[in-house]
Amino acid sequence: MTQQKILVIDDSRVIRARVRDMLPQGDYQILEAKDGIEGLNLMVQEQPTLVVLDFILPKMNGWEVYQEIQKQPRLQIIPLIIMSGRKQEVTEKLPEPFEHFEFIEKPFEQNALIRAMGAAFRKAKEKEADLQRRGISLQPLDGQTIECGTDKSMEAYVAEVQLLNQKVVRLQEEVNTLKRQMSQVIAFLRKPNP
Repeated sequence: MTQQKILVIDDSRVIRARVRDMLPQGDYQILEAKDGIEGLNLMVQEQPTLVVLDFILPKMNGWEVYQEIQKQPRLQIIPLIIMSGRKQEVTEKLPEPFEHFEFIEKPFEQNALIRAMGAAFRKAKEKEADLQRRGISLQPLDGQTIECGTDKSMEAYVAEVQLLNQKVVRLQEEVNTLKRQMSQVIAFLRKPNP
């Protein structure tokens, strides 16, 4: 039997280890990603058997990862479990009933994870049958990197975010300078005239 790959996308090393420890030893190869971009790229490159996705992530959150999954039929048929400590965050973006993934609320026990896995596999099979009925190709993605939106790669988005973060830092420095200058002007205006 081929070893199944399970991808756990969570910024918490503790949660990733907890999921790994809850699975039967030797039956699964656990892949780990600490943010949404890394997780998406691992999904494409490794074609996991199951994905366990946290909803709150750095770089690209779980909602954005889910949207990218929905753009790629080959990714849509991978069983998906979305987890969060607050179900309301998920239901604000994705109303119940959850058709394309299973939800599990943190913290969870092993039996809840196993039940969620079974439900995620059933939902993925239903999705695959639906896509096949509609004649949508489910060809493997051949290790390509995920494209976001229309024509930008993940690397382009990361570079853009880094540039924006640098601009934010510069703007914050300018605001702090302006605040200091304003304080000096106010202090000067409040000084009594000799």
